[in-house]
Amino acid sequence: MNSSRPYLVRALYEWIVDNDCTPHMLVNSDYPKVQVPQGFASDGQIVLNVSPTAVRQLHMDNEAVSFEGRFGGVPHTLYVPIAAILGVYARENGQGMVFDLEEPVDGDDEVEPDDDGPPPGTEPPRPTGRPSLKVVK
Repeated sequence: MNSSRPYLVRALYEWIVDNDCTPHMLVNSDYPKVQVPQGFASDGQIVLNVSPTAVRQLHMDNEAVSFEGRFGGVPHTLYVPIAAILGVYARENGQGMVFDLEEPVDGDDEVEPDDDGPPPGTEPPRPTGRPSLKVVK
């Protein structure tokens, strides 16, 4: 199945805007292909105000969020891969969702199998027939 993250990001954004609140995104600024003004990031993270009045040309798809925004009065074009988004929340009340950190997926680097067991980050197959749910707080 495809990742649910891009669908949740879009739904949360719409829900926050529909409730007349200001949507903010917490972004891992060190994630590959992230394009944000680094001078505004702190500890590898940046909070972006993505309200309709703060950004121009907002585009959200299953791969990334992109838009134009101003930082210190200087216009910037931002590009944030969906996996780099750590959370979406309303500035006014903190309502929203935080996501697990995703490791970058790079198709160029293949993991060489070793004799010490399965590659790191792999899970044994789950039994079929029973659904598996994860609690999101």
